[in-house]
Amino acid sequence: SEEACYQCSAEAVELATRLDSRLHILHLSTEKELSLLSNHLPLSEKKITGEVCVHHLWFHDGDYAQFGNRIKWNPAIKTIEDRAALREAVNNNTIDIVATDHAPHLPEEKQGSCLKAASGGPLIQHSLITMLELAMEGRFTYEKVVEKMAHMPAELFRIDRRGYIRPGYYADIVLIDPEQTWTVSKENILYKCGWSPFEGYTFHHGVWKTFVNGELAYGDGVVNDAVRGKEVRYL
Repeated sequence: SEEACYQCSAEAVELATRLDSRLHILHLSTEKELSLLSNHLPLSEKKITGEVCVHHLWFHDGDYAQFGNRIKWNPAIKTIEDRAALREAVNNNTIDIVATDHAPHLPEEKQGSCLKAASGGPLIQHSLITMLELAMEGRFTYEKVVEKMAHMPAELFRIDRRGYIRPGYYADIVLIDPEQTWTVSKENILYKCGWSPFEGYTFHHGVWKTFVNGELAYGDGVVNDAVRGKEVRYL
């Protein structure tokens, strides 16, 4: 519930403030929690930072009737007013990072009552596309999407030579086709769990190629299984 989320976050903020500690709050889902954060400082000077997941920026509780357990997450999807507040918090830098909470449960694990079905869903494949769709609708700028999903995570966690396209950095690059219209279906889902909460939705951007450490990991619908990642190092 809203109150459970707020109380948990508030207690953590109180402890961090009293002990002068760094704190990063994951999976913000309510407007009320945003009062615990600030947008008055640049990221490098913030002691308390926050993150929102893509699904909390896309869905609202009115979608449960259509999607049911497919959009059951922890914390739960909240109201349309909460969603609007979270979107604004991304734009005004109260929220620092946009993430996924990728949890590829099997379809059978999402069955049963709301008390029995697993929380979480697959999101990695469609997270960037979803944010670009929201940018196309005018909810964010394309620059804001890149900032919150690439630049800020690398800066906040001080990840060595990641998050930017710069000389000497690892070439982690996604090339987007901004005019590709396609509908999510079983045939184009790459998750091993075989489903997506976005099945049936038509997007207007497509991932053309993905490079990991400068190597082509995905291109024209084909995953290159020979490409492997490298150990992430921190400054």
